[in-house]
Formats: sequence, C-alpha cells, structure tokens
Amino acid sequence: MCLVNLFCHEFVVAVSFVACISGLWLLRDEAEQKQEVEATEEILLRMSFAYWLVYCIAFGIEKMVLPNWEGLTMTLKITTALSYLLTFSCILSLPLHKFAVHEVEE
Repeated sequence: MCLVNLFCHEFVVAVSFVACISGLWLLRDEAEQKQEVEATEEILLRMSFAYWLVYCIAFGIEKMVLPNWEGLTMTLKITTALSYLLTFSCILSLPLHKFAVHEVEE
C-alpha cells in the first residue's frame, strides 16, 4: 500500500512539472503595457509556477540520487522544503494582493 502511494505522489509531481512548464509558457512576457496591479498578479503567478518547478526538479533528483550521498540528499531536502514554502507563500499572496487592491479602489 505504501509503495502505491509513493508512485502516486511521484506521478502527481511529474504531471505538475509538465503543468508548470506549460503555465510558465502561457505567462510569457509579450511586451504589452499593463497596469501595475495586473503586472503584480502576473509576477506572483510566475513565481509560484517557478518555485513549484524547482520543487519538482529537486524532488526528482532526490529520488534518483544514490542514498549514500548524504550531503547532496540533505541539500535537496532543504531545497524542496524551501521551494514548497515559497510556492505556498506566493499562492497565498495572490488573493491577499487582490483583496488589498479591492480595498484601495473602494
């Protein structure tokens, strides 16, 4: 049962890796003049996709690295934890930013 959950988590990370790449491709900069609010929201979305992409890459490398390389595995674990927290903070900041802009407009 535990082995099935591990493969399920790895599959979800692999699918989210592809989704992050497609999300960053959709958010590519096209030299349009945007208002500051729209630009900030787009930057927060890009940051969340980029941080999650770092998480997926570090998670994948961590699963492929030999277990006796303790220094590298510890660095990868720290990288996955930090990128996970940064992704969460960007995702949390997006609605907070929209709420703050909505309050200023009123």
